[in-house]
Amino acid sequence: MPLKKLVQKAGVNQENTRYTNENGYYESEKVRFRQGTPEKIGGWQRISTGTFLGVCRSLWNWVTLGFQNLLGVGTNLKFYIEQGGLYYDITPIRGTATLTNPFTATATSPTILVTSPLHGCVTGDFVTFSGATGLGGNMTAAVLNQEYQVTVLTNNTYTITAAVNATVADTGHGGTVTAAYQINVGPATAVPQIGWGAGPWSTNTWGVGGTSTEPMRLWSQSNFGENLIFGYRGGVIYQWAAASTVTSRGVAISTLAGASAVPLIQNYLLVSDSSRFVFAFGANAYGDTVQNPMLIRWSDQESVVNWTPSATNQAGEVLLSHGSEIITALQARQEVLVFTDSTMYSLQYVGTPVIWSVQLLGDNISIASQNAAALASGVTYWMGVDKFYKYDGRVQTLRCDLRQYIYNDINLSQSKQIFAGTNEGFNEVWFFYCSKNSVLIDKYVIYNYVEDVWSYGTMRRSAWLDSGIRDYPMAATYPDTGLNNIVYHENGVDDNATGTTAPIYAMIATSEFDVDDGDRFGFVWRLLPDVTFRGSSDELAARATMTLIPMQNSGSGANSPESIAGSSNAVITRTAVAPIEKFTGQVYVRVRGRQMILKLESNQIGTTWQMGSFRIDVKLDGRR
Repeated sequence: MPLKKLVQKAGVNQENTRYTNENGYYESEKVRFRQGTPEKIGGWQRISTGTFLGVCRSLWNWVTLGFQNLLGVGTNLKFYIEQGGLYYDITPIRGTATLTNPFTATATSPTILVTSPLHGCVTGDFVTFSGATGLGGNMTAAVLNQEYQVTVLTNNTYTITAAVNATVADTGHGGTVTAAYQINVGPATAVPQIGWGAGPWSTNTWGVGGTSTEPMRLWSQSNFGENLIFGYRGGVIYQWAAASTVTSRGVAISTLAGASAVPLIQNYLLVSDSSRFVFAFGANAYGDTVQNPMLIRWSDQESVVNWTPSATNQAGEVLLSHGSEIITALQARQEVLVFTDSTMYSLQYVGTPVIWSVQLLGDNISIASQNAAALASGVTYWMGVDKFYKYDGRVQTLRCDLRQYIYNDINLSQSKQIFAGTNEGFNEVWFFYCSKNSVLIDKYVIYNYVEDVWSYGTMRRSAWLDSGIRDYPMAATYPDTGLNNIVYHENGVDDNATGTTAPIYAMIATSEFDVDDGDRFGFVWRLLPDVTFRGSSDELAARATMTLIPMQNSGSGANSPESIAGSSNAVITRTAVAPIEKFTGQVYVRVRGRQMILKLESNQIGTTWQMGSFRIDVKLDGRR
């Protein structure tokens, strides 16, 4: 029998059985497709040794008039601006209080009791003290006049943890102290928060605590000129002025000069591109204080502070009718796309008297979360609660070869964590989600919109940004250490998120293919690989592992006795500088089956690869 060439269809497909998807790919990990063939994805490198607190859910990159390349980083605990690898805390201050002798220390303990009437904190909030004169022993002014994270006891008291154990007990001292309270922190996940600091005070029995219904902390941000406009879902609108230093904190727009009727609450913010309006989605109506989740308000053109509609400006509002809540919005070409939980609208600037016209684009649709949509090459792609969509002038269901795989293994109770991002250099949209048994993002799926193919894998990320003013796409990590940072993707071939280089495991496996139309057994004694290691740190040392898995019958699975007894592993090692197809030669194996699966995998530092068309040498071996 002549050599059998294994030519596979591009993309990973699990919509049918492994046998039905013959001549295709069925499993993948850290793999993408280029020109129809699979290759290992690029590596990632942390942008600096700097870290930030909390789980990041929002990234935004812009350049100021002074050519500062800045990155807004919104977490559930704080808001930062990254510049030059350093994270500057610009979290707004919600209020200050003057306290008199508020501290109580306990000997041999670092825990300090603070008395602050009606402090308004939740557990995890941050406060910065100044003006304290210190306590007895080693609790000096330098120890006290710092930023602390609080643990709430009552609505008048909380505790902080000092860096040292108190040498003596001291009650009711510290002098006249100024306490600057940052805005309340928010939940990192969609899991209800139970216990002290969860839920409003006086809503539960003393000593029992409460259950918080506060939504997971999600930020939206956009630049208005060189200034940053930002806010979290369910909060007010803040601004950080680029003319200030990166150590200056953001301030509420309502406190700026000329502020007029600024929304008291919003669920999403966006600055329109050329027309320069600030939008607040899910805001309170003009003249009202109650939030309407279906209301859109916009400021006067070229203004962030004037939200009062009048005959002499273009501020206004509009109430949408389809759905129960505006989920998110996206600036597209010549329109702003607005997603409710069941409908998609288009906002287009038409000038006075209407200002912004509203058109219904699609009904009976869904979107999984505030961050589940991405714009790529003029087309909007998004992840719904049960399928994928795209909008290219009309709303359509996006064909997905992994729909069953994804939605049979997804934790929809954590759907608010889902986010999408583009990787324009490879014509891809990435979607990240929580698998069924996880409350953290641990899975991704890639859609290549040029080749119309899919792949999937595992990865822990919490936010993504593909920026044209940085060299690489950026993503936020949340390692187990809690020291979170930003990494540049497609940078190198290894995992360097923590500063210690580690290999990236990559794998691609085919569906079952018949050796001879599935009628007779075939004995494979030789395999001729087709792999290139271009781009590896050392092509001479780069290697991958091939596994040829035979089966007695279609659907018998890779763990059948036949496959376990007959599988053979062979290591392909490049032995010349020339491309692998010029030196590879052959690998001797001894496997027997009617159907087979071919798997290529690597887990070595400095290695990347692209897989072509393998060939096998088969001897027919009877029907039994």
